[in-house]
Amino acid sequence: MARNYRKEYDEYHKKPEQKKNRAARNKARREVGLKKGDPREADHKKPLSKGGSKNLENVRIVARATNRKKGDDYYELKEKKRKKYSRG
Repeated sequence: MARNYRKEYDEYHKKPEQKKNRAARNKARREVGLKKGDPREADHKKPLSKGGSKNLENVRIVARATNRKKGDDYYELKEKKRKKYSRG
């Protein structure tokens, strides 16, 4: 039997938790000035899951690929940058 991806997608995105997450993402996008259709995303420098805040000082605009690559790796990202720019 073939898998019904459309049905799975619809059922997942109708969940109240997913609606709440989507509303939060849209609000963050509006606060930093991103418009509909803009492929960039609002990224929290220090992820909310790691204790970051929702203040604009903690939000930056990045490409979708950058945000997906970073995920919630706040501390690891800082270490990678340090290694990248250190001599030795």
